[in-house]
Amino acid sequence: MIDTHAHLFEEIYDEDIAGVVARAVEAGVSKICVPNLDAASIPRLNALCDRFPAICFPMMGIHPTNITPDFRHDLSEVHKALEARKYIAIGEVGIDLYWDKSLLKEQTEAFETQLFWSIEYDLPVSIHAREAFPQVFESLYKVGVDKLRGAFHCFTGTGDELAEALKCEKFLIGIDGPITYKKADFRDYLTIAPLDRLLLETDAPYLSPVPMRGKRNEPAYMVYTAQKLAEIYGCSLDEVMQTTTKNAEKLFNI
Repeated sequence: MIDTHAHLFEEIYDEDIAGVVARAVEAGVSKICVPNLDAASIPRLNALCDRFPAICFPMMGIHPTNITPDFRHDLSEVHKALEARKYIAIGEVGIDLYWDKSLLKEQTEAFETQLFWSIEYDLPVSIHAREAFPQVFESLYKVGVDKLRGAFHCFTGTGDELAEALKCEKFLIGIDGPITYKKADFRDYLTIAPLDRLLLETDAPYLSPVPMRGKRNEPAYMVYTAQKLAEIYGCSLDEVMQTTTKNAEKLFNI
């Protein structure tokens, strides 16, 4: 399996990162895609991926909740990083109106700038959309969705939002631990997305799947998400693992 979204450079892993990676490999996770957060996290991201170069693959971008009024400085640092080394994607980027709506203009400008970079550098984009799907789709169509490819990270949207996301033909749908939660309404309509449009993710250290909910998440726990997908799609666990791995390898070129 490939965990296509895990924040393994965060401080919560500092004491046992080698164990976290070893457990992931033991559980069948051969590769882990690691999204950046902001300018300050770039050194930690790069250090992690340099330490585990065969397993951890870095993305570069600014998370929407890390956008500040001084966001253009962070954008400049991200652009310098993109020029300095190889990254597998632009991410994690997007728009988040759950926590704060006051910086929508800044979030949108930063998101669209990074979408243009995904075209310039010919990289997929990992999109964070929380209570902001209309704004995200508006930006995608404004920049040119036909020129973009990527993933809607940690999808938990409505049926209509999923249908709209599937119209973005070069985009896949990231599925994380919430699919295992009792109140996961999106299970009811997820199957309008074919299995070959899905990716497995953890968003570690967040969103641990049942039965690990409430604990620090890690890539080894992704098997529980895969098992739930097999149940929902009425197929074998092996089919879920093989199909999502193939999807990830193609999208991220890893």
